[in-house]
Amino acid sequence: MNQEQFLSSLGSIFSGDLLSGIEGNFLNLESLSSGVNQRQTNDAFTEKWSVYNKSPEKDKLYEMQRQWYLQLYGFDSECELAEFLRSKNIIFDAGCGLGYKAAWFAQLAPDSLVIGMDFSDAAKLAADTYKQLENLFFIQGDISRTRFLDGSIDYVSCDQVIMHTQNPDETFAELSRITRSKGGEFACYFYSKKALPRELLDEHFRSHCSTMTSEELWQMSEQLTELGKRLSELNVCIDAPDIPALGIKAGSYDLQRFIYWNFIKCFWNSELGKETSVATNYDWYSPSNARRYSEEEVRDLLKGNDLQVVYFHQEESCHSGRFMKRDAA
Repeated sequence: MNQEQFLSSLGSIFSGDLLSGIEGNFLNLESLSSGVNQRQTNDAFTEKWSVYNKSPEKDKLYEMQRQWYLQLYGFDSECELAEFLRSKNIIFDAGCGLGYKAAWFAQLAPDSLVIGMDFSDAAKLAADTYKQLENLFFIQGDISRTRFLDGSIDYVSCDQVIMHTQNPDETFAELSRITRSKGGEFACYFYSKKALPRELLDEHFRSHCSTMTSEELWQMSEQLTELGKRLSELNVCIDAPDIPALGIKAGSYDLQRFIYWNFIKCFWNSELGKETSVATNYDWYSPSNARRYSEEEVRDLLKGNDLQVVYFHQEESCHSGRFMKRDAA
C-alpha cells in the first residue's frame, strides 16, 4: 500500500469527513482544551517535548522505553511484537508524544496503518520527524474524544499517558469504545499509588507547582535530579520495617530508591543521563493532571468497560496490561 491508500483507510474510521485539513502526514483536529488543568498539562508537555527533542540522550531513552514496552505488555521479544502488530490492520498510539513508539510500530508492521495522537504540539514535531514512513500519520487531538468510529481500531496502545488526561476513567472508556470487538486489543499503563507520604506530598506539591513558571519548574527539576544523584552516590542500603499505615513496605532498599518510592520523586539514572533524568522529574511535577491507581481501581475500570485481561503486569511504578472485550472471547 502507498500513502494515498493508507490515507483512505484513515478517512474510513472517522465519524465524519475530517481529513480536509490534513497536510501530508499531519492533521490538527484539536489543540486547545476547554479544561484549565488539561490546557496546563498540554502546555507542560509541549514544553517538555520541545526541549527534550533536542537532547542527544533521547536515543538511549527510546531504546530503554522499547525494551520496557515489551515487558509491560507481555511480549517476549521485538519479533513477537512485530508478529502481533502485523496481524492488526489499524494501530493507534494514544498519547504519542514525540512519536518514537508509533514509528516503531509502523516500522515493525509496514502494511498496517499506524496513527499517533497527542494533545500537545509534540504531534507536529513527530510528524516532521517521521515523514518518510508512508503508513504513519500524526493527529493533534484529544485522546478522550478521538472521533473514531466504534470498534474501528485493531490495537490501541496508551502507554504512560492516561493519568495525564482530564478524566482518565472517561478516556479509558473512549479508548475501549474504539477497540474492535473481534480480535482487537487495548494496552494501557496506569501509574500506581505510592506510599502515603509520597501521595500526600505529590498532591500538595502539584498544587504549588501550578503557580510556578516554566523556568522555575525546570530549575526545580534539575535540583530534584541533583538530589537523586547525590543520594544514589552515597551507595547506602537500608532495611526498612513494614509500616502498613503509611503504605511503606519492608525490605532492603537503596537509600535513593527508598526516598523516591515513599517520599518524593527525585529521579536519577546515570545510564540514561542528566537531561533525561531532569525531563523525567519535570514530566511528573509540571502537569496538573497526574492520576494514580490501585490495582483494585484498575480491575474495577476493566469490569466497568466489559474488558477481560489478556496479560497483566505489576511493578513498583505501575500496573499495565493488554485487554480485550468480553464478547470477543
